[in-house]
Amino acid sequence: MTIRELAAGACALTLALACAGCVSPAGPAAATRSGGPAPDGGTSGAPAPGTRTPGAGGTDAVHGWTKDRILAAVAEHSGTTHTAAPTVLNSLVGAVFTHSAAGDHFCTASVVDSAGLNLIVTAAHCVDDPRLGPRGDLVFVPGYRAGETPNGVWPLLSVTVDPRWQESGDPDIDVAFAVVAPQNGRQVQQVLGANLLGVDRDHRLPVKVTGYPSSSDLPITCSNTSEEQSPTQLRIDCPDYTGGTSGSPWVTDFDPVTRTGTVVGVIGGYQRGGNTADTSYSSYFGDDVQALYDRATG
Repeated sequence: MTIRELAAGACALTLALACAGCVSPAGPAAATRSGGPAPDGGTSGAPAPGTRTPGAGGTDAVHGWTKDRILAAVAEHSGTTHTAAPTVLNSLVGAVFTHSAAGDHFCTASVVDSAGLNLIVTAAHCVDDPRLGPRGDLVFVPGYRAGETPNGVWPLLSVTVDPRWQESGDPDIDVAFAVVAPQNGRQVQQVLGANLLGVDRDHRLPVKVTGYPSSSDLPITCSNTSEEQSPTQLRIDCPDYTGGTSGSPWVTDFDPVTRTGTVVGVIGGYQRGGNTADTSYSSYFGDDVQALYDRATG
């Protein structure tokens, strides 16, 4: 049983992402690393209108924050973990609870682009145990902070995992997609937007990992460069990713205009996310994850 089953200081990056997200969003403002009683053994929406000014080299930016400037801020403080600010990008990430926001929080998930506008991505071990089967009565709470649910509570309607995960808990496909129920006649992506799904994007990428430790009511975030653990696994060094952070998205290519990025991994995979709090893993998003996404959206 891993730590994830048993269970800040990047100012420039925080300012960058806060500034990038300070244009009014289209919707409301805004784990194994599974915690609590986790199973044992384990496109963007339409961009909101906003001020756009020419950045260096002719690159468009919001409030002066170009992609290059954000990447430079990330690089300066790479590998440090701090509380995630309530930005538009972070509002796409939420805690997964049993039954309601008052239930047990044990994993993390995030909104991913889909034709149905209703899809989230997380780790397979968060929602399906190879021995016990799918886990029911789950809800996704995006932007959850200190007991508040500013972006609603979205029940999971259906979950898609790979048969190899169901049969043997294959760590190379520890990924799941879930459809969430609409709220007040609107789908989750209509309310919040969504990150794109990134497939075959290489192992070494600058990524931001945001998730919800089960021991805290606030999300944490860390940026660093992912590395190749194996051809089918990614790894990243970021401290304090304990129980509850399974399913946390690895986001690259943040766009300050659309205020979204591309998910290229989720905490899970090798050792169900890692057996120490300072190094995390993800199944590599390749053809198998694309096929899984196609099943979930087909």
